[in-house]
Amino acid sequence: MRNYYQGFSCALFVMLFPFIPAFSQTEVEPWGNITGIRVDGQLMEFETNISLVQKDWSHIEATAKERQRPKFNRSGDAQIITTNIDSLYISEVVTDESKGEAKVQVRLDAKASIPVEGVYLGLSLPDSFYGGGTIQLNSLKPFKLYSDSASLSKYLQTEATAVRFSSPLRQMTIIFKKPVRMVYKPGDKKALQFLIPIQTGDLANGESITADFNINASGVIDRKPVTLTIHTSHPGRAFDGIGGNFRLQNPRIDPEVIDYCLKNMRVAWGRVEMPWRFWQPSIDSNPIAAAKSGKLNRHVQQSMEMAQRLYRKGIPVILTAWFPPQWAVIGPLHFRPGPDHIWGNALDHSKTPEIYESIGDYIQYLKDAYGVEIADFSFNESDLGINIRQTGEEHNELIKGLGAYFVSRGFKTKMLLGDNSDANSFNFILPAMHDSVAYPFIGTISFHSWRGWDSATLQKWADAATRLHLPLLVGEGSIDAAAWAYPAIFLEQTYALKEISLYTKLLSICQPESILQWQLTSDYSLLAGGGVYGDTTNPLHPTQRFWNLKQLASTPKGLRVMELTIEGNDISGAVLGDNKKGIYAIHLVNIGAARKVTLAGLPYKIKSLQVWVTDKRRSMQQMKTEAVRNGRASFMLDATCFTTLESGISD
Repeated sequence: MRNYYQGFSCALFVMLFPFIPAFSQTEVEPWGNITGIRVDGQLMEFETNISLVQKDWSHIEATAKERQRPKFNRSGDAQIITTNIDSLYISEVVTDESKGEAKVQVRLDAKASIPVEGVYLGLSLPDSFYGGGTIQLNSLKPFKLYSDSASLSKYLQTEATAVRFSSPLRQMTIIFKKPVRMVYKPGDKKALQFLIPIQTGDLANGESITADFNINASGVIDRKPVTLTIHTSHPGRAFDGIGGNFRLQNPRIDPEVIDYCLKNMRVAWGRVEMPWRFWQPSIDSNPIAAAKSGKLNRHVQQSMEMAQRLYRKGIPVILTAWFPPQWAVIGPLHFRPGPDHIWGNALDHSKTPEIYESIGDYIQYLKDAYGVEIADFSFNESDLGINIRQTGEEHNELIKGLGAYFVSRGFKTKMLLGDNSDANSFNFILPAMHDSVAYPFIGTISFHSWRGWDSATLQKWADAATRLHLPLLVGEGSIDAAAWAYPAIFLEQTYALKEISLYTKLLSICQPESILQWQLTSDYSLLAGGGVYGDTTNPLHPTQRFWNLKQLASTPKGLRVMELTIEGNDISGAVLGDNKKGIYAIHLVNIGAARKVTLAGLPYKIKSLQVWVTDKRRSMQQMKTEAVRNGRASFMLDATCFTTLESGISD
């Protein structure tokens, strides 16, 4: 076993404001990348990774989202990640030490002989840099600066007054001349990446290597006041409230979790599974006759009962099929991508009449036996193939064909346009958008929020809803489609803040009728304990994510999205209101330090705002009422929290 001790320190100086004693927390992604250290709520941003560098620097493979299959856990102040890059198995322990300091312990285990240039701790620094300060890296071994040389040269010429290198390269100090404030924006391109060696040279089968690093981040906290302005003159689309997915996967734990969510949170929309392969496993079978004779598959029965429960509560229900029966598709069923990296199966178009009849029979039986009228139908994420795969043109033909078939049977059920795997695959819905024949059969537009969070992409979906005069749904809401594999991340403040930040962004830009949480079952659960993800030690209880969702779900139904302008950093938000009733709900997420906020643009008849806060310590806690004078309110917004302000009784 080889052992190294290495360290680097980052002196990060942001804008000059009064210094306040700080607490800190290291933010770590579940795949092992550290994204910064919070000091008094402000993220001192950088990003690390573990990089496996091929010979001659021909290729670098690094830890990243959806690139490996990591595991994540927490033990006190330590966050523990295990993952692998091919035959290199990685264990990483990141521990909060003192203020602004994290200790990183890395262990590498080679499960085969690995010819490489080396394995490195990568350190990336954002384009929006810590201005007026220095970045200093110290290592006991030489390290390599890996960056596009032209970009590096331009960056240093424009942003740095002095650059000092040691020879050989063990230390590099850059002194910046511009006080450019650091801003946390996931997905920003990084200007510089330093690769600090954990080991260099080939790895032998069975070899183990350990390395320790200390990371220090310090700075002066940005507490500049922020001004928010509400524009009430042009209300947008109405928000029904938060919805939920209810695809049943764990018959032992799901019922209690579902009971808790439905009893303790207002649910505006529901999405349930059509277990199609169990409904009609054979093309020659008669599923309705089988059901009436007592041969209804247990999973089908439970899924229908779930739809009935929601419908009886007055919740509109979307019916979605994941897994098809073998007879309805081309080729052997495969539920994971094969060597060709293709997901799912295409429908067998020679069986189109039978496919339509099978789906129609399911909807008919739901109506006759359970009293449920399905609002919309979809195949889940058919743009990607989870688990039925379609082209945009095939999706359009399905909308027209199956939609017309629903009409012929007297159903009120419409088709979802899209139900895409994420916002990025927007072009999938274009054929139907440009085909007026499809319009009468479309009930709602839908996409899932796993990826594609940039404003321009989200605006495309908002514009599509406006163009077609249709409501928009976020059919699956959350931020990490792979999180089922490392569910301890659901308990982290980092995940909770990112999730609710995204929801306020979706509300503000997309103006959806509902965001349907994935899920309100034990899968991706908003609850912990009670057997959820194996935790049988603690009783079932709500997490910070549950309280975030409950707080958002408590928005009065039918308020319309209004424009909100924000002058300041680290705050996102959405405003909903009803000018006639004088009701306004302002949802604000602060991912930075505490600061004073001035809220302007409220109607003069509003005299007060009720306030609720959810964060790591508080669970939708009601705070003191804030006074409104002449359409303005001033208040302190706490660090790293979700705050909702709702108008009181108007005069």
